[in-house]
Amino acid sequence: MNPRRALPVGRRRPRRICVIEGDGIGHEVIPVAVRALRAVAPDLEFVEAEAGFECFERRGVAIPEETWDAIEGSDGILFGAISAPSEDVPGYEPAILTLRQRLRLYANLRPTVSPPLPGLRQGVDLLIVRENTEGLYVRTEWGDGESAVALRVITRKATERIARVAFALARKRRKLVTVVHKANVLKRTCGLFRAVALEVAREYPDVQVEEMLVDAMAMRLAVEPERFDVVLTPNLFGDILSDEASVWGGGLGMAPSLNLGEGPPLAEPVHGSAPDIAGRGIANPVAALLSAAMLLGTGLGREEGARRLREAVWAVLAAGYHTPDLPGEEGKTVSTAEFGERVCGELEG
Repeated sequence: MNPRRALPVGRRRPRRICVIEGDGIGHEVIPVAVRALRAVAPDLEFVEAEAGFECFERRGVAIPEETWDAIEGSDGILFGAISAPSEDVPGYEPAILTLRQRLRLYANLRPTVSPPLPGLRQGVDLLIVRENTEGLYVRTEWGDGESAVALRVITRKATERIARVAFALARKRRKLVTVVHKANVLKRTCGLFRAVALEVAREYPDVQVEEMLVDAMAMRLAVEPERFDVVLTPNLFGDILSDEASVWGGGLGMAPSLNLGEGPPLAEPVHGSAPDIAGRGIANPVAALLSAAMLLGTGLGREEGARRLREAVWAVLAAGYHTPDLPGEEGKTVSTAEFGERVCGELEG
């Protein structure tokens, strides 16, 4: 029975979050984020499920059917980290790409905000809005060992919907959208992305629009990140540029994201599974915590709780506490779990 239909009329089911730790450090950072969500939103319910390469190695499938069932009954997903081998592994499809595409989560939101850390540039507050379902990530390739070809897909429908997400978000921010493409070379694919994005821009006359070639954008992002507000990109460009932008936010350990679309919103830290540090208790949980805040706010519409969670993370950082990957006093270096405890202390205090 679908739990959404099992309640008496007039009674609302608590919001349910499907928690998927994934691989590697996901097993360490996601429990921290769940504990923080419990502290800031005690009415939330959580159901655990599994997916990822470790699951594939154990069970021969990256996303078991019971995980799809858990997702079906949930209002949001908190996902950890994923291992994606560079070599071809027969039968394995990267779980996060499968989730995005099957759930039709076409918008990937990746913010970068200057944190209160010593030595880091202040004043950066940008949001990369990345198309999430097509481009080169349709994963259609062929080759004969001497040459290989990858199919890149750009459609009007997908570009229109991601552009509307970007312009609607810009209206709530500083009202500037930068459309990133490479239409001077890729005239059909990037040309279509550019043309459709600029068509959509005419529906938002109150939002300023500019366009920038992706190579120029990479340079400008490295030099003057403060000038950008909302950055609209095709899939691969957004993946690369958001990793570059994360430098201004303290690195990948601080980089959150949220996937939106037709299915339940899916929050995930941008970092990978980091097998070199997995199990050592030193992984940075900030990206997972900020992803949880995005899920709570943008995903579930509970902006006050999201604000409190973000402010708690910032308060711990401002007090000087940090995991080993971040700059700061040696005496205030803490473990993954201790950082989470301090965030929860801020929320519960």
